[in-house]
Amino acid sequence: VQLQASGGGLVQPGGSLRLSCAASGRGFSINVMGWYRQAPGKRRELVAAITRTGSTNYADSVKGRFTISRDNAKNTVYLQMSSLKPEDTAVYYCYADLLRGGTYYTNNYWGQGTLVTVSS
Repeated sequence: VQLQASGGGLVQPGGSLRLSCAASGRGFSINVMGWYRQAPGKRRELVAAITRTGSTNYADSVKGRFTISRDNAKNTVYLQMSSLKPEDTAVYYCYADLLRGGTYYTNNYWGQGTLVTVSS
C-alpha cells in the first residue's frame, strides 16, 4: 500500500490550499485517514482525521479553518485549508489506518509529506 500526497505550496496569509492523498495497492480496507504536520523544530502533531463513516476530528488550532473529507471509492483523503496563518507552515503528512491480510495497521502507512508555506 502506498500513499501519495499532493497539493502543497506557497500561499499568502489568509489564503487557501487543498491537499490530497491517494492510497494505492491491493487487498486492503482503510478505516481512518488523516493528516499530521511537522513544523521546523517542533513535534509532529495531528491536524485532522476522518473515519470511513465520516466522523471527523480536528486539532483545536485548525477548527473552523480546515475541513477534512474523503472519497472511499478512490481511497483518497482531502484537506481543505482556509484562512491560513504563518503558523500553519509545516510539512504535512497523510496517513491511513487499515486492514490488510487480516492485520489492522495503525499509523503504519504514511505519505511522503508535502510542504505548505504560508508567507507574504
